[in-house]
Amino acid sequence: MTYCLAIALNEGLVFCSDSRTNAGPDRVSSYSKMHRFSVPYDRSLVILTAGNLATSQAVIAQIQRDLEQDAEFNIMKAEYVAEVADYLGELSVAEQAKYTKKGGPNAGFNASATFILGGHIKKHAPELYMIYPEGNHITASDQYPYLQIGETKYGKPILDRIIRSDTPHETAMRCALVSLDSTMRSNATVGPPLECLFYRTDSLKPQERFVRLEEHHPYLAELRESWDDSIRIAFEKLPPLQSVFDEQTDAPA
Repeated sequence: MTYCLAIALNEGLVFCSDSRTNAGPDRVSSYSKMHRFSVPYDRSLVILTAGNLATSQAVIAQIQRDLEQDAEFNIMKAEYVAEVADYLGELSVAEQAKYTKKGGPNAGFNASATFILGGHIKKHAPELYMIYPEGNHITASDQYPYLQIGETKYGKPILDRIIRSDTPHETAMRCALVSLDSTMRSNATVGPPLECLFYRTDSLKPQERFVRLEEHHPYLAELRESWDDSIRIAFEKLPPLQSVFDEQTDAPA
């Protein structure tokens, strides 16, 4: 399992991902789930991956081959990010089909993978998509301008409370890291290194702000400790429940 998220802001796009893969208790490894493709001042694209590692690696490898062989369509020939989302979905479905053919030796094997694609192609607005294992895709909404893949439930509450389209990118990046840290605390299959990237709208640069945090990075430890302390302080400030009991006791029978 893994956890990746992307946020669409007025300022630009934020991407954040863990790097842990798990094929059983004795087979835990680290692989980057963030893949970047860019041509300075023409396009900048980021792909986040979750699900079956073999499928996601095969998809990324095919994207690279299509670029090297100058295929009829590749991500550098797309005019819109949405076209790349369609292409990514097609590649994913094709790779999954190799392992899930009905009646074949791998029938029932789960080769599904999910992707987040975001970026900017010159002359158009930045776009953000989540591509499902079936190949179709959705974009983020105005009310909840973020997308998640993988182990999403533990890190969602803070995103719901903090993230808006006008959230400053520095705040959004910290929120994304706290979302990942909350997930790591509750699910051991999600883990560092953590990667976080901010793409500023209209910059068309491959990585304006990028950070990679290893497990024992001082900032990650400070962030975790500060968040834990803040939660405890906020909890202590909640209205006391005793007042509700007093109201019920004082109410006429």
